[in-house]
Amino acid sequence: MIEIRSYRRVFDLERRIYSVDRLRLNPGGVSVRGVVYFLVLLIAGLVAGGLPLMGQIVDALPWFVRDVALPGAAATVLSVIRIEGRVFHLSAQSLVRYWAGPRCLAGTRRCESVGQLWRPQALVMLPDGSDARMRRMRYTGPGAVLVAVEHERHGRAREHGASGMARVGLRPVLSLRQKANARALKEGQVISLGPGARLHVSSSVEQSS
Repeated sequence: MIEIRSYRRVFDLERRIYSVDRLRLNPGGVSVRGVVYFLVLLIAGLVAGGLPLMGQIVDALPWFVRDVALPGAAATVLSVIRIEGRVFHLSAQSLVRYWAGPRCLAGTRRCESVGQLWRPQALVMLPDGSDARMRRMRYTGPGAVLVAVEHERHGRAREHGASGMARVGLRPVLSLRQKANARALKEGQVISLGPGARLHVSSSVEQSS
């Protein structure tokens, strides 16, 4: 059993005006939607009359045709039109959204049309150290690096004092190279890099090639 509190939920009845004060209109009444259409068309005609080119065409019509007959006839037609059971303004809104919307969607988002190529942007991939070898990389400090395999070091990672190297633009460089048949260390070694220090990492295979 379904409780219906109002018949408006069952029947979508059109609101109509049957009288204005003591003035009785036609027996069928005047559609409220038609009155709104009439006012909108009347305002649109007044705006068009102020435009440079359209104004000459609108001013050439008699005032009763321009302000009464044309808006009234158009409002009557628009209030009667039904497109797939919907009134004119709802149908027009759906059509405009359809024409302005994308034709191809992917996950409710706009995508390229069929036949066009899509290229992803550049991806930055950094190894997390979970593999069994050192990967080639370059890094500029400050920061810290954890090394978990046997390796060789060349250079230094920090400047000692205010030496002349920093004043002439030279920065300390530390090179790490994985040993041949390197084994995993029991405890990883942390290397701290000073500001501007450069770290170059290479594997033993790359050095031998």
